[in-house]
Amino acid sequence: MSAGVPSVFGLAVTRVHLLGAGGMGMAPLGLYLAELGFMVSGEDDGWNPAVRALLEQAGVTLTAPGTLPDEVQLVVHSSAVAPSHDSRRRATARGLPQVRRGEMLAEVVKGRKLVAVTGSHGKTTTTAMLITALHRAGFPCGWVLGGLFNDATLPPARVGAGDWVIAEVDESDGTIGRFSPEVTVVVNLDWDHADHYAKLSDLETAFSALLARTKGAIFLSDACPLSARLAARGGFTAPIHTFGRTGEYQGHRTADRSPGQELALGGRFALAQVTVRAPGEFNVANATAALAVAQHLGATLTSDSLAEFAGVRRRQSVLHASSITVYEDYAHHPTEIRALLGSLRRERTTGRLVVVFQPHRFTRTAQFKAEFAAALAGADHVFLMDVYAASETPVAGGTSADIYAELKQGGAADHVTYLPGDETGLLKALAAALQPGDTLAFVGAGDIELTARAFVARLKAREEREAAWQNFLITARARLGPATKLLEHEVLAAKTTMRVGGPARVYAEPAGAEDLQHLLREAGARNLPVLLLGRGSNLIIPDHGVDGLVISLGHPAWQSFEPQPDGRLWVGAGLRLKNLCGLATKAGLQGFEFLEGIPGSVGGALRMNAGAMGGWMFDVVDEVRLMTLAGEIHTRKKAELHVDYRHCAELHDAIALGAWLRPAAGVDADAIRRQIEVYQKKRVESQPREPSAGCIFKNPPGGSAGRLIDESGLKGERVGDAEVSTVHANFIVNRGHATSADIIALVQKVRARVKSVRGVDLEPEVLLYGQEWRDVL
Repeated sequence: MSAGVPSVFGLAVTRVHLLGAGGMGMAPLGLYLAELGFMVSGEDDGWNPAVRALLEQAGVTLTAPGTLPDEVQLVVHSSAVAPSHDSRRRATARGLPQVRRGEMLAEVVKGRKLVAVTGSHGKTTTTAMLITALHRAGFPCGWVLGGLFNDATLPPARVGAGDWVIAEVDESDGTIGRFSPEVTVVVNLDWDHADHYAKLSDLETAFSALLARTKGAIFLSDACPLSARLAARGGFTAPIHTFGRTGEYQGHRTADRSPGQELALGGRFALAQVTVRAPGEFNVANATAALAVAQHLGATLTSDSLAEFAGVRRRQSVLHASSITVYEDYAHHPTEIRALLGSLRRERTTGRLVVVFQPHRFTRTAQFKAEFAAALAGADHVFLMDVYAASETPVAGGTSADIYAELKQGGAADHVTYLPGDETGLLKALAAALQPGDTLAFVGAGDIELTARAFVARLKAREEREAAWQNFLITARARLGPATKLLEHEVLAAKTTMRVGGPARVYAEPAGAEDLQHLLREAGARNLPVLLLGRGSNLIIPDHGVDGLVISLGHPAWQSFEPQPDGRLWVGAGLRLKNLCGLATKAGLQGFEFLEGIPGSVGGALRMNAGAMGGWMFDVVDEVRLMTLAGEIHTRKKAELHVDYRHCAELHDAIALGAWLRPAAGVDADAIRRQIEVYQKKRVESQPREPSAGCIFKNPPGGSAGRLIDESGLKGERVGDAEVSTVHANFIVNRGHATSADIIALVQKVRARVKSVRGVDLEPEVLLYGQEWRDVL
């Protein structure tokens, strides 16, 4: 041990291991111990990258969970780490002393004059403000904060010089009884931590004892009734000072100065005015307390003592600011939530206040479920996450469902979304609900910060994508010809044979190859997805639509039918198959009759190698002209193409512009017409007339999907208005108001039944437009 390292608990300890080292209380203590000269190691079940980096930079050795290094002499653990934890069990087996975070902090600051910042709400911010003001004044001191500053200007812990050390002291686990401060600051008091303080009087007793042990000065809020009650008890040797709007040290907000406010100081303050870089009425109280203590200690205050206050991570921190402003806050008590939402409402100029709340601990939730519901009623919409348990097991009345029940009872159920156990679904619902101008706050003391940051990453990606779309539209409109159609949010349901689905982000009908090239190249330059839409058969468009450029070759320019001198037939990709058959019949061209009843276009038939009545599209193809997604035009002979069942590989990432077809020998038009009539009669007898997407499943090798579905007793099976056809079991029909969700659910049901009854995995033939079936099956 170095000469500067104090002994602890009467032991000659040099090597300390921290359990829960990534916590906001433990990590700063680890930094402080390392700077004192201890050899520190630590572990955690889930690391915040910023905390991990701080500890590693300080020389703290990080180990895998449950790994207790052999050389450790003392284990310091968060109160959330139970005795059953692997490393605690190993420490017990080795006879190692084990102490809680607060006990270790109290031990290592014994030789210095301690300023203990305590209380229920705001102590981390008040401690950080006091540290900032003292550092700005050049006042020699050390500190241990219970959080991280928002920037790297100041570390969360420093041994420092001089007699004084500033520390945030937590009452939650009873270790407050280990401290004997020189100065105690009680920012405010509220009954909390029912797992430790069964009655309010228990909390009062703990704080009364702390104030009795305080040697130099006590600072209490003039707005806290419980603090006033403690002061009235008397029996303290240290003088009591008050802070607030009417206290000995007075602070009043006089103006907003984004991102903070101006305060007028009065009473015993030597300074008349100060700029505080933190918004909200509660930060007026925090700043007043911090400045009062700084002046008491002898620091020279100036009007800019808190002008560069960096703020504390997860204390009304702005994670993202654009069309939607996203905050995160550590608030986990109804009083804190009420104050936070009130502040955010004042800051907000447009839109709604939307809150994602993760309750912290079952005992606290059971204690305050009604109060939580009342506080959350200050939001326009609330998304409830499940309770973050910390070290607790569930207790009756202590779940998020209980808060939801309170909100329902209060009439706010329409403004609350709670999906138990489905965080992914909840965040999808949140993304769908947000509107430009909204303020979004992630609130809670658990691991909600990870959720918040993941959501912000997706939000940023969405906004970047939206910016790309706007840039695409501006550029495309400047280059496209007047005959080309370009629309935003065009609903696609009416453009499909199933009659379901949402809008396309951008829909285009190019009037020629040049405009198609412009569209593809502009989309490619911005990494925007491109999808082709023919006649809308053989596909299901999701209800939420498609975030892509949907191109339809519906302009007449793509519907050509041109017999060639060499006997072949040129047809444009936009030509309907029904029209192809009709025109070929009039021209006496045989071989296309099987296509007549397929509700698609030439382009779609080429991409899917469409087939019916024993014939396939590529039976009649000679050459195909296509355009790659990079805008390059190529002509490919049939022999150069890789075609199989319901697929042409070369058209997976390209668009068919048209094809040269090879008719059979010319015959009398009446003979062709009679063959078409035979096919039509067969189709009418074997296929449903209601809206459908054609065959839903591919036929398995050597079998029939329709027969397997029929034999599994599924004809007539329904989900909503989607029904397995009673005419042909491999068709799902829309009975009137089916949704894509209905159809997908029915596909899932059919697959599961056929697998159970016949042991066959059916694979969808119909396309899930803009998605992959594997993502929903």
